Amino acid sequence: MFEMPVLMVFSVAALALAATPGPDMMLVAARSAAQGRLAGLLTYLGVSAGSFGHALMMALGLSQLFAVVPLAYDAVRLAGAAYLLFLAWQCFTRHRRLAMQPGPARPLSVWVMFRQGFLSNILNPKVALFYLALFPQFVVPEAGSVGLQILVLALILNVIALVVNGGVILIASRAGAYFAGRSKYRRTGDWLLGAVFAGLAARLAFDGQR
Repeated sequence: MFEMPVLMVFSVAALALAATPGPDMMLVAARSAAQGRLAGLLTYLGVSAGSFGHALMMALGLSQLFAVVPLAYDAVRLAGAAYLLFLAWQCFTRHRRLAMQPGPARPLSVWVMFRQGFLSNILNPKVALFYLALFPQFVVPEAGSVGLQILVLALILNVIALVVNGGVILIASRAGAYFAGRSKYRRTGDWLLGAVFAGLAARLAFDGQR
């Protein structure tokens, strides 16, 4: 399907992309620092699923809608910003809500952490537009199914991103554990995660340039 030189060039581009700090990496790092390695990994898996969702939409031709219908782009962009603001509010008020609940605090479920990563990615139309700009440079219609080629490229991109983000998760979780052991920094993780969610929401809401 793909010639080896094409895969090598794409892999280098994917590594450069994965190693460049961006919204997804910031979210994974903040979640890892606040709630540990497992939480960071589950959040990344959600982000990765969202990435595959964008690739699938591209394979079906749906992501082109964002490029030609500004209203659809803005609707998804503002929905994503509103969701991220909601997550930021939950982080900032978590300590107060826990204080009102009897018994020990319950950790976020596996599904919640995965879902937050997924929705933060799938509700960002800029990811779809980025795929529209990058993937066609490596897709060869004469080599077989275009949709299958897109999904293979998405798989390569996400495997490379998993390796990079795995390192981020380890470093951030260790840093978070270090500060969590000091009482005056105990709420820092929630505030950091909330600040990241709020920053991503502002970036998505006010950066209307496509």
